[in-house]
Amino acid sequence: MSRWEPGARERLVVAAVDLFTEQGYDATTVTQIAERAGVTKSTFFRHFPDKRELLVAGQETLSRLLAEGIAEAPADASPLEAVAAGLARASTAMGPMNRDFAPRLKAAVAASAELQERDALKSVSLANAMTTALAARGIPGPTAALAGELGLLAFKRGYAVWSEGDRDAEDDLGGHLVTALDELRAASASLG
Repeated sequence: MSRWEPGARERLVVAAVDLFTEQGYDATTVTQIAERAGVTKSTFFRHFPDKRELLVAGQETLSRLLAEGIAEAPADASPLEAVAAGLARASTAMGPMNRDFAPRLKAAVAASAELQERDALKSVSLANAMTTALAARGIPGPTAALAGELGLLAFKRGYAVWSEGDRDAEDDLGGHLVTALDELRAASASLG
C-alpha cells in the first residue's frame, strides 16, 4: 500500500460507497474501506474521522462554492437570481466521476438509516450556506431562508435528473440546476 499516492481521498469515498452497496453500511469496516482503496487505515483517518463522514466528503467545498456564487452575483440580482449564480458555481465542482458515482451513492444512502440521517444534515448545511450568503447580501431573513431552501430543492432535483440521465450526453449539471430552479420558481408562483 502506497502511503502518499494521489487521489487517496477520492478512492476512499468510492471504495466506501461500493462496500456500503455490496455488504451494507453496518457490515463495512474502516479496515475494509482502506484495503479496497489501497491505503493504510491511518491514511483513512487522516482524511476522515469515521466512515459516516465519507458521505459528505465534498460538502465543505460545495457549501463554499454556493456561497461564493451568491456573493459574486450582480448587486441588482434578485434572491433567486443570486441562488442561480450559486448553483452555477457549485456545478463546476461536479464532473463525470460524480455522475457515474451518484447511483451507487443513492443506493448506499437508501439502504442505511444512519446515512439517510447524515444526508439530511448535509442538506441542512447546504441550505444554510445559501441562506447565510443571501443574508450577507442584505436579503431579509425569511426571504433568504426561502430562497436557500428553494436552492437546495433545485440542487437535489437538478442533480437527480443529471445523474440519472444519459452518461454519454454532453449536458452539464449547471443547466439542470438552473432548469430545476426555474421550475420551482414557477411552481411557487402558482401557490397564490
